[in-house]
Amino acid sequence: MPESTPQTTPTPHTKESLLHALSELGISHTTHDHPALHRVEDAQAWRATLENDETAHCKNLFLKDKKGALWLIVAREETTIRLNQLSKHIKAARLSFANEDLLYEILGVRPGSVTPFALINDRNAQRVNLVLDASMMAYEKLTYHPLTNEASTLITKADFLKFIEWCGHTPQIVDLETVTQPE
Repeated sequence: MPESTPQTTPTPHTKESLLHALSELGISHTTHDHPALHRVEDAQAWRATLENDETAHCKNLFLKDKKGALWLIVAREETTIRLNQLSKHIKAARLSFANEDLLYEILGVRPGSVTPFALINDRNAQRVNLVLDASMMAYEKLTYHPLTNEASTLITKADFLKFIEWCGHTPQIVDLETVTQPE
């Protein structure tokens, strides 16, 4: 596991240390390496070569509101998210995308690799508010990047929730399609 030294920030977890933590927690997972996938369209094209199954493939938004609160929104990749309507529903003050430096400082990942698995890097501070899409949580199998966009990790919904609890986060489960419809 990454360690910290006096007067420095902790070294973020890596794909390997995350997968080790999942195994130590008794969480079953399967990881597939692939070329870097930067956009949902890239991931869909890569998956077109694989067998289709009943797995929710997801996207993640790391946001900051105007009062400084941090938000990680996790949804099925097909979900349309309108930040204006979402901020009202989750009681956030006007949401916008957080910058790259804050993303790395808090979650230890770079743009394109945002994932709920990065909550492992917010485990002690718990600065991030987590919002999970209800339609995503209807699936029994979920996939997320394991701190790098050069791999995807399959995990069951039950184990995903176990991981989130271990990280000390309590998610809001929200029907994002319903609450983010245009007014």
